[in-house]
Formats: sequence, C-alpha cells, structure tokens
Amino acid sequence: MAWSFSLGRIAGTDVRVHVTFLLLVAWYGIAAGLRGGQGEAIEAVLFILAVFACVLAHEFGHVLAARRYGIDTRDITLLPIGGVANIQRMPDRPGQEFVIAIAGPLVNVAIALVLIGLFRVTFTPDRIADIEQGRFDFVTRLVSVNIALFLFNLLPAFPMDGGRILRALLAMRLGRVQATRIAAIVGQTIAFGLALIGLLYSPLLVLIAIFVFIAASGERQIVEMGEATRDVPMLDATITAFETLDTRATVAEAVRALLATPQTEFPVVDGSGHLRGVLTRDGIIRALSATGPETPVIDVMERDVPVVNRRAPLSQAIEKLQSGNFKLVGVVDDNGRVVGILTMENLAEFMLVRRATESHARDNPPPRRVA
Repeated sequence: MAWSFSLGRIAGTDVRVHVTFLLLVAWYGIAAGLRGGQGEAIEAVLFILAVFACVLAHEFGHVLAARRYGIDTRDITLLPIGGVANIQRMPDRPGQEFVIAIAGPLVNVAIALVLIGLFRVTFTPDRIADIEQGRFDFVTRLVSVNIALFLFNLLPAFPMDGGRILRALLAMRLGRVQATRIAAIVGQTIAFGLALIGLLYSPLLVLIAIFVFIAASGERQIVEMGEATRDVPMLDATITAFETLDTRATVAEAVRALLATPQTEFPVVDGSGHLRGVLTRDGIIRALSATGPETPVIDVMERDVPVVNRRAPLSQAIEKLQSGNFKLVGVVDDNGRVVGILTMENLAEFMLVRRATESHARDNPPPRRVA
C-alpha cells in the first residue's frame, strides 16, 4: 500500500504502518498533553499503541486461519481506521470463509478474557461507552476496547468480518454470487447508517462508512466478474499485440517504448521469451529520477509477476490479478513463453463489450422461421 513502511515480518507476514497512523498517534498524544500534561500524553500514546497491538493480533487471527487452508497473506497494514490483512484470496467454500472471518473477532475476545483473568478486571457493558473518558484504569479500558472491537466487527457490513460471516452463511444455501449481492446491499445500507451517526458524533465513523461502501461495491463486482468469465477462454480478452523489454534493456529504451505506444506496463522477457518481470510507467519515472536512463530495467522491474496458461479460463487470470494487486498477468503457451498480457484496464473493456453484446442479443432476438 502506498505511503506505508514496513515494521518487519511476523510469522512470515510483512507488517506495515501507514503514515497517517503516526498522525493519529501524534494527535492522541498532543490532545492528552494539552488536557493533562506530559504524563497523560505518554499514557494516551501507550494506550493507542496497545489498542493497535490488539488490532494487529486480530488481523493475525485471520492470517493464521487462512494459512490453515493454504492461503497466504502478503502483508498487514495498520491504518487509522484499523488493520487490513492482504489475504491472497477468500476461499470458495463458505465454511472456510466463515472460519477465516470469525477468527479475528475471536482473538479480541481471547485478549479480553486473558486480561480479565490476569488483572481481575471487573467488566460491565456500560464501560464500553466510557473508553475515551479516562474514568477507568489502563487495563479496564483495554478490555473494553477489545469487547467493542469484537462487537463492531460482527456488524454485517460487508466486507467487514460480520459481512463476510453473513455471506458465508448465505452462500451455504444461495451460492456465492447471490450471497455476495445480498451481503453487499446489507453492508452498503449499514455504511449509510454509520455515515449518518459519524456526522453527528465521530468523523472516524464517516471514513469507515466510506471504506465499507466502496469496498462492498468493489467486491461484488469482482465476484460477479469471476462468475461471468468462468467459462470464457483466456485469449478472448488477452492483449496479443504488445511491446516487451529485453532483460538487457535500459530505462532509456523503456522510455522510448512508453512514448511510442499506449502501453503503461511492459513485460520484461529473456531470450527464450519467458516472463521475468514487469516495468510500469511509475517505475520508469522513479528510475529516471533516482538512477538515470542507463539503469538496467532488470534492476527496477517488479518481479514475481503471475502467469497463466492460454488454455485456462479467464476467471483464473482475474483471480491472480486480484490476489496481489498485480499490474498485469502474463499469458503463456505450453512452453512458458509469453504470448499475451492481461491487465485490469483491458479486462474492464472486455466486460463492457461483453455486456453490450449480451444486451443487444436480448433486445434483438433472431426472427423465428415460419414453416
């Protein structure tokens, strides 16, 4: 994610922090310092860091549950609105999605129970409302936060945890596509309600509502696109006329290709035609500024670009594009040589053409033959 930096790897997953998270910590510290002095500022910073440690543990609940089903997580990013685990994909089986979704909130319950047991905290539900008031000690407020996180994440606001739980339960009877449509509608409705509450009480709720609304719409489109292309041949949407860069090329050659073609992503291939990476327009500009035009493209290209066989269904390429936010997927022949590329842009164009063609066919059925 842009504007984020790595804190290191934990259990094989990169942990990242968005710069806006640091602004949140600073804001809490300054506000507390102005209210009660240095001691209160330090306690406020320590408390917000403890809260986000719990958020990080929550995300690792999802990560470890997903790993149980052979699904990796590229990274976890801490944001002011919470944590985001970049899980490669959600499983098709509803039962597995249910386990992955519920694992995070259950971690918060476990943290609360451990704190209650170790520090003999007396917790009552009304204390959740006093989390930010400072009326209780550090541990009691931390228990309240974890219970609040558990309850908030169970809201059926897809694609939050509760929304994924709802989709998993619906999918057991209705199928994944219909379940996603219903969960997205429910999620967007709740997002609208959160936005109204946020306008009155908390700007943070407004940000969460916007995220939920956009994410629900996006995930619904992704699922519907995958279903619509399940039986579509790969080559129907593949770009087969494209420019490549040799592994021995320089950034200067990439600039010439960028200016001479409409492409913004260039596959980097070796002498055998195998895909070694991709150099994007942004990568070209960064390299020009940082190291100059004579920089070898192999030093600045993005590596580990996914490939799919040209005989595979188009839905397989879509899944790979979505799993890691890749710029493109290489389409290869049986010998592993690149014969085409697929990007989200040309995929969107393909879907527009497909919908228009289907709409025309529905509105203009072929005339019936008269015997």
